[in-house]
Amino acid sequence: MIDIHCHILPGMDDGAKHTEESVEMAKVAVSEGIHTIVATPHHWNGSYDNPRDHIIEAVTALNDRLQDENIPLTILPGQETRINGDMVNGLETGDLLPLNETSGYLFVELPSNHVPRYTKQLLFDLQVQGIKPIIVHPERNKEIMENPDILFEIVRDGTLTQLTAGSVAGKFGKKIKKFSMDLIEANLTHFIASDAHNTSTRTFVMQEAFTTIKNEFGSSHMYWLMENAQYLVNGEVVVGDVPEKVKTKKFLGLF
Repeated sequence: MIDIHCHILPGMDDGAKHTEESVEMAKVAVSEGIHTIVATPHHWNGSYDNPRDHIIEAVTALNDRLQDENIPLTILPGQETRINGDMVNGLETGDLLPLNETSGYLFVELPSNHVPRYTKQLLFDLQVQGIKPIIVHPERNKEIMENPDILFEIVRDGTLTQLTAGSVAGKFGKKIKKFSMDLIEANLTHFIASDAHNTSTRTFVMQEAFTTIKNEFGSSHMYWLMENAQYLVNGEVVVGDVPEKVKTKKFLGLF
């Protein structure tokens, strides 16, 4: 498996604190069947700034360490950037880092409680620049949970999304698991990734998530989600089924 969202780089954000913890995370990832991780430290989120060059340098160092330890895991560079109006300029200046550098896919993180009014325009502007934006963990955004039509319109207009494995596996509670299932059913997501930060409270649970999806939606949908991660890393086009609206009656009383 390929994990496209992980905070495994040491000392860069609220993920691995030091290289030894990165190595422990790598061992757990391999035990889960993961052979490649896109390292995606937080950027521009108010607490952490991790520009492109720093990430690439840290990825090289961690790959060297994993090779020394004979751990069969490859780390690729990426970035989890908090949405802001300067993202197009950030790409032009080389501050922002698409996943695996040249894939053309870029993570966009929304605030946890709302969707900024300029979101649709920014996602459009990124696509005009040839970038394929991916909204990360929309299932944990309060406004999207209350009004999933927001996500439907974003996906309809060409943006992709990535759910967190822990959400699908129920690690964030029953409501978020249910909403994650509804998003998968409505063709409103394209990737499953760990968003792992450590080996205890926020670990990988990819196997559990994919087993849940297989049991609910069948093997073909599970493999489609897995294969999309490979397409992303290769810079190939990810094509989803036609998005549908989530039935909002399911969300009465969520908040």
